[in-house]
Amino acid sequence: MMKPSQALQGTLYREMLARIKETDVEVPYRDGDYFYYSRTRKGKQYRIFCRRRGSVEATEQIVLDANQAAKGHKFYSLGAFEVSPDGNLLAFSSDTTGFRQYNPAVEGSPDGRVLPDRIEKVRSIAWASDNRTLFYVREDDAKRAYRVYRHLRRQPRRSIDLRGNGRAVFRIGFPQPEQRVSVPDFHSATTSEVRSLRADEPQATPSLVLARKPEHEYYVDHGHGMFYIVTNDKGRNFRLVTTPVDDLSPSRWTQVIAQRDDVMLDGVEVFARHLVAHERAGGFPRLRVIRLADKTEHVIEMPEPVYSVGGGANMEFDTDVFRFHYDSYITPDSEYDYHLDGRDRTLLKQREVKRYDPSKYRSELHYAVASDGARIPISLVYRIDRRREGPQPLLLYGYGAYGYSLDVDSVPPGYPCWTGA
Repeated sequence: MMKPSQALQGTLYREMLARIKETDVEVPYRDGDYFYYSRTRKGKQYRIFCRRRGSVEATEQIVLDANQAAKGHKFYSLGAFEVSPDGNLLAFSSDTTGFRQYNPAVEGSPDGRVLPDRIEKVRSIAWASDNRTLFYVREDDAKRAYRVYRHLRRQPRRSIDLRGNGRAVFRIGFPQPEQRVSVPDFHSATTSEVRSLRADEPQATPSLVLARKPEHEYYVDHGHGMFYIVTNDKGRNFRLVTTPVDDLSPSRWTQVIAQRDDVMLDGVEVFARHLVAHERAGGFPRLRVIRLADKTEHVIEMPEPVYSVGGGANMEFDTDVFRFHYDSYITPDSEYDYHLDGRDRTLLKQREVKRYDPSKYRSELHYAVASDGARIPISLVYRIDRRREGPQPLLLYGYGAYGYSLDVDSVPPGYPCWTGA
């Protein structure tokens, strides 16, 4: 069916390849004793995952070369990628069929792959702090994550049955070792339920944080001996509360960020001395910093009116530096380290786009007023030498459902278009 367009396919491929820096290295991030990063090589299809112990100048160790793992397969996609807390084992999953069904393996131990039985349709993987216990989530035939399994290396795996009703979807995740609590949760489109388990007690039974009830969504993080709960119990834009780990009743909740009608609270990241709140205001994401000692706060300023921003690899709990990614219709993806107290930032890397000159483009922010009075943000980007007065062609792209906003990276940079968020 595609044969008549083969010449055009080749043209487009060569044009796209000419704009990509094929041999490249990601900015390393610290996780425990190691600095992790991935790199690419010209002519190679997949990433090479590496680390250096103690400093970024130390000798490189290749953790996983996906090019080697892909040999003999017509298709290869890496899914979960989790290094054990002691840094000695790698648990990962891969898909070699293209059906987005990932199968797990563990490498680095004397017996090689320590999951000899074939376990299919694995969504995510997490380690307990004993470096022996793996948790993983399996999908059902409808590709919904539905059950959490606990696997003790060299012993038969046991299922933690959290199925609930058939409409629920489940996730599992681990905070950093400093926090020593893991929080498996499941959710549907409008309901959440979370159970907690200490990472150093992986054989224990997960305990319930809050039971499900209709239209209540909540998400949990841990730090300082408390649970941080993002909840919509007081309004659809969510608020943040804390509660002691040993008493989760709402009567013990302390409000940290109130529900606001004009600002959506998407989530929080908890650090030793700060909170970073991920918010959305006026249709755009933003980052708010709260210092725990005195509750002073500020919003991280962005240089352009139209942009996208989000957290980076922040794996260390005891830190005063926050890593985030920033881009816009004009500015390629840029990675920063932000000093939470000093409020200064360091540009670590900006993605190199060949044959691209940002000075030729401009972006603007406009608002349209809907019939109900809501102000709808509209992002306009164009090439300066193509812009003129009067009507002219444009590409209009918009979306509006489920509370989902279109960020600027939803449309390729450099294209003249309107985007409604």
